[in-house]
Amino acid sequence: MIEIRLHGRGGQGAVTSAELLALAAIQEGKYAQAFPSFGPERRGAPVVSFCRIDDEPIRLRTNITNPDLVMVLDPSVLRLVNVLSGLKEDGILVTNTKYSGEQIRKELGIFHSLGTVNATKIAQEELGVPITNTTMLGSLLKARQIVDPDSLIEPLKKRFRRVVERNIRAFKRAYEETIVIPKQG
Repeated sequence: MIEIRLHGRGGQGAVTSAELLALAAIQEGKYAQAFPSFGPERRGAPVVSFCRIDDEPIRLRTNITNPDLVMVLDPSVLRLVNVLSGLKEDGILVTNTKYSGEQIRKELGIFHSLGTVNATKIAQEELGVPITNTTMLGSLLKARQIVDPDSLIEPLKKRFRRVVERNIRAFKRAYEETIVIPKQG
């Protein structure tokens, strides 16, 4: 089973990202679940969502405390929340940042594998808004191909009918621009 925890801010699409990823996995014949964890948060408040993917039925119904992957949609969350909490030793952090992986690694003091992309810039240029959900999914799949990137296209088409082409461009561009550096030590 692959477990992913997604960190963002209300209104950025962390919940949508988890749902799209789960739909892509289901389309491939896998089992998946996606769910949020939030209370009375307002737009802009830190939120977390989760996604599980497996080849077998998933019976767990709990929050993910030891993820294989952590995706961070908003770089400011890195300083507000311990996004590395419980990340497996061989886990991967994928984050939206304008800084290099080496700078992020040094600032956070991490040794995990790390995927970085300036998703805010890509989203602004491709979508006209700094909503990074589809962009970060491209980065996540570059860091670890949980599902075939092409499997995400159909869920994107269903979710973003009018602006689907812009979302697909943002997704593909982030996939190409993501830099993955291996685990240190």
